[in-house]
Amino acid sequence: MADILLIEDDVTIRTALSRGLRELGHAVSSSPTALDGLRLAVQDRPDLIVLDLGLPDLDGVELLRMLRAVSRVPVIVATARDGDAEMVPVLDAGADDYVVKPYSAAQLDARVRAVLRRAGGTAPEALTVGALQVDPRARTATLDGAALDLTPREFDVLHYLAARPGEVVTKRELLTEVWQLPYGGADKTVDVHLSWLRRKLGETAAEPRYLHTVRGVGVKLVEPS
Repeated sequence: MADILLIEDDVTIRTALSRGLRELGHAVSSSPTALDGLRLAVQDRPDLIVLDLGLPDLDGVELLRMLRAVSRVPVIVATARDGDAEMVPVLDAGADDYVVKPYSAAQLDARVRAVLRRAGGTAPEALTVGALQVDPRARTATLDGAALDLTPREFDVLHYLAARPGEVVTKRELLTEVWQLPYGGADKTVDVHLSWLRRKLGETAAEPRYLHTVRGVGVKLVEPS
């Protein structure tokens, strides 16, 4: 059983798949547009997204890139074509699997279970650095027992650094691993998010406690002295 978000503009397909997946035991929400689907993905945090590429308001690959900027939720892409020219850019953009139309709810269910098995395994443990705790399962962070109000991207940056305590991480690595921008990106984006994180951790670049800049190299998360 999984909480599935179906982003599909064809009402007939959307209705039939929603009904079929619910009969197979899944909880299903749906959206006919890309932007509303993105809103639901961020708001409801489903276990898996089924994404149609032919959406009326935004190209499905572009939506996939937007999803990957804020979430690691598994995504199965639905497409009418399965050639390399169609699917390689989709997989490169972050899709976990794809199904070719027409497909049944039972076929999609098998794909869902396979993707969730690959994404599952041992649940990641909460990370603790000093009085800071980061829980990747709940996507929450606390400092001295108080919850931190983090955006999805701020959480991703904090989690990435907390998984490597004391290790200097370059801005390029953060752009590649957190923003999924291996071929370019603005270092200023990283600087801004680190500044926001410092503010929420109650510190500044001039007087750091957890986040320490290593000039010319990167940043590291350490337990305060």
